[in-house]
Amino acid sequence: MSFQKSPRAGGVAGLVAGLLALPFGALAQTETAPAEDGLPLGQQVEEVGETYIAETHGDWEIRCIRAEEGQPEPCQLYQLLVDENGGAVAEFNIFDLPDEGQVVAGATIVTPIDTLLPPGIRLRVDEGNWSEFPFAFCQPIGCFARLGLTQDNIASFRAGGRAVVALVPLPAPDQVVQVEASLSGFTAGFAALEERNTAAITLFEQLRAAEGNAAGDEAEGEAEE
Repeated sequence: MSFQKSPRAGGVAGLVAGLLALPFGALAQTETAPAEDGLPLGQQVEEVGETYIAETHGDWEIRCIRAEEGQPEPCQLYQLLVDENGGAVAEFNIFDLPDEGQVVAGATIVTPIDTLLPPGIRLRVDEGNWSEFPFAFCQPIGCFARLGLTQDNIASFRAGGRAVVALVPLPAPDQVVQVEASLSGFTAGFAALEERNTAAITLFEQLRAAEGNAAGDEAEGEAEE
């Protein structure tokens, strides 16, 4: 069987961006490019709302959604999972969450649209026990399974060598396809993700406080009038 390549997604990052209420939609452009012989040189345009690779740690990328200057950027760990022939099978996205309960991180695994949904998706680290998760929804780009990760899960990722994902293709419901996510670089990547998330939350709170102070000053000025 063969799975069609799923687009490189920013599905979960987009949801995080919505939660942070980031102002997307504008174009952020750098200063005018220098000219040579009177002719301007081309300069890359950085579009607000686009996904870009901020860091690479081993086999993991930290992907962020570009925000306007001075605004927090939501980020996540990303790895494309491929089969033995190098064909894209799934996308593994991990995002940090505040350590306020049992779930300390979340993940989204995106599989091809022709995935059989009732069995759900299974995940294990190395030769450990399988954990099963249901699919949450499907879109034209693929089907999404959402995972809640505990401290124990993160610890196993840090100590392990590979995470194995198992799914069942719709065209061959009697088969189970297994693909692996390398855990090389996960420890450093997740630590960097936590730092970015902490900085983004701090910046967001500062911006919210500044807006509150500005609104208070405006109200006070109107009252004096």
